Amino acid sequence: MFAIIGIVIVLVMVFGGYLGSGGTMGIILKALPFEMVMIGGAALGGFILGNDITTIKATGRDVARVFKGARWSPSDYRDLLCLLFELLWLARQNPVALEEHVESPESSAIITRYPRIAADHEVIELICDTLRVASMNYNDPHQVEEVLDKRLEVRKNHALHTSHAIQIVADALPALGIVAAVLGIIKTMGAIDEPPSILGAMIGGALTGTFLGVFLAYCFVGPIASRMRMIVEEDDHFYQLIREVLVANLHAHPANICIEVGRQNTPHSNRPEFNDIDSAMREIKKNAA
Repeated sequence: MFAIIGIVIVLVMVFGGYLGSGGTMGIILKALPFEMVMIGGAALGGFILGNDITTIKATGRDVARVFKGARWSPSDYRDLLCLLFELLWLARQNPVALEEHVESPESSAIITRYPRIAADHEVIELICDTLRVASMNYNDPHQVEEVLDKRLEVRKNHALHTSHAIQIVADALPALGIVAAVLGIIKTMGAIDEPPSILGAMIGGALTGTFLGVFLAYCFVGPIASRMRMIVEEDDHFYQLIREVLVANLHAHPANICIEVGRQNTPHSNRPEFNDIDSAMREIKKNAA
């Protein structure tokens, strides 16, 4: 929603100011399709040339998230804490029973109770792999913590690939605008014997390329790349919460303390209330009894 509002503000302020100062849209509208073909086509071709098919597909998905927002909502953070508590509680009460949930998460009665989380294979693998290590009585929690940190760093860097790719396009657009403008000037020089009114329109059309390249780079593509990075950073808190809870578990803290550690390390905008999580944990214990 805010992305659409931002686009509307940019268009109204830029072109409204231009028209308000006495400018006319005729020359811009006449040159716009051809300039867009040159600049947009070159940007698209360079993007395809510089990235593999996986990144190209992921970019479309991540650009859509600019308008949808981050994947994980406050209710998902609450569900994640409840899921982790159920698994840790079971691990303390009956370690053998935990094995079926860790080895076959797709059929786990606990994990499938949280469908949005269960649908994310990366989240489930992170939880199950770490709990599997803990069940092996691994005697060096700090080494497991280091492995978790490296795994999350790799995941985050991979998630940032698409925003980096879009930022490269944003950085290239002003130069592509100059390329289009130079081609327009070349065309104008070939018609130098035309009257000033025609030459003026041709030069104005050529300068539209420079305007379009800078306008797209700094008003649209650059902000989109920035928003994509912010969404990756925001979604990364979900994975960091898992890390905090499972690392606390490796240090043999009680299950409810592990959950509180994770809750405290959740950003305030997504952090569940203490009483809400405490009530949920009591209900889980009651149902398990």
